Amino acid sequence: MHAKRRLAAILIALTFFGCSSGLETAVASGDASTSGGTRKEFIRDPSLNMNAYEITIPAKWHFQGVLYQSGNCVPTPFGVFRTTSPDGLTFVERMPVLGWAWGTGPMAATKQNDCLPMKQAISAQEFLKYLSATLKVEYVADEPVPAEIEAMAQKGLADARAVYAPKYAASHIEQPKETRQLARAVVRYKNGTFVMKGQLSTMVDCTTTHVPGMKSILRGMPDRPDSYLNQCNAGTRYLVAPENQFQAIEKLWDGKDMGGRGLAEWSQAWVARNAQQAQAAMNRMNAAAMAQRQASAQQFAHDQAVRQHMHEDFLATMQRGTDMSMNRAAQIANTNHTIASDWVDYSLDQQTVRDPNTGQVNKVSSSYSYTWVDSSGKTSFQTNDVNANPNGALQGNWTRQQVVHGDGSN
Repeated sequence: MHAKRRLAAILIALTFFGCSSGLETAVASGDASTSGGTRKEFIRDPSLNMNAYEITIPAKWHFQGVLYQSGNCVPTPFGVFRTTSPDGLTFVERMPVLGWAWGTGPMAATKQNDCLPMKQAISAQEFLKYLSATLKVEYVADEPVPAEIEAMAQKGLADARAVYAPKYAASHIEQPKETRQLARAVVRYKNGTFVMKGQLSTMVDCTTTHVPGMKSILRGMPDRPDSYLNQCNAGTRYLVAPENQFQAIEKLWDGKDMGGRGLAEWSQAWVARNAQQAQAAMNRMNAAAMAQRQASAQQFAHDQAVRQHMHEDFLATMQRGTDMSMNRAAQIANTNHTIASDWVDYSLDQQTVRDPNTGQVNKVSSSYSYTWVDSSGKTSFQTNDVNANPNGALQGNWTRQQVVHGDGSN
């Protein structure tokens, strides 16, 4: 029984993987061009030693990315990245996927400690309202998703269901019911004297899985009722630019070739490995899956910590009440809009530091408590020793940096 449940879980994960072509691809529309051209960046899967994601960005923009491991609530790995314009004011972030689960029946009692604390279905637009309040930005308006993008997303889901239907049938498992919703929202805040305008784009995939009950064969032991397990995942892209540049930047990133996509070779390798693990689970009760998890325990623990940090922020928003948070968001958005960049910093094992003399902002490793930068602004010295001072020991004049939020604010 446990092996069959494991196989069902893997099949659900593969369905999510097969129908998720990447949010950046799914939200693309139009045919914007860039004056400086574009370039491709890649995110690698270290466990398979191959590129997993390909991201097309403007040629002169900066890029950082990492493959985020799957957990219990989000069943497949995904890319998290940040790409920033040369002046540092405009950025596009692919945020960590958030998941939540609930259900009825004895199977729903299994605790999934990496899920959001939500126990009901919410629409994609409602999710963006919660998220904007969590990020502490002003929710300006809903923005319609282009019809062709909606059609492409629904076709991707239908195609994935068709591909995996025979696998469920062969395993004598009822195929889950899946739904997909897309939504966009316009948000706003101030960064110093700049009025910043942003777009949140999300794709919410949900499944409902029916686990049949069982008649008791022992006198005095009750029957086990049916269970219904619900699970939702939300992937979000966050685009921000100065308000007077936003329209051009939005058109640029809605270009059909911009953004990220999972590479077919990697997805095939990932599916093949998980299919092998499914078979192993049927024969050896999770031995192969446990070995893989143990081999990557350090990275998994880090990703769990990121999820916990995000979940606590999200839960605090829900407890205060969405309406109150949205009403207050316009008032506080000008000074407290740091969470999204902090989340991505944390995912990339980074921290943001600022030169107190020049105001220059840099991204550095989060493994050290103190960072010094020389007068050129290009060479850094990091240490955990509060008394360490490179002045006099190293060539040049060094200034100790201030640790700030991911967007450069105090």
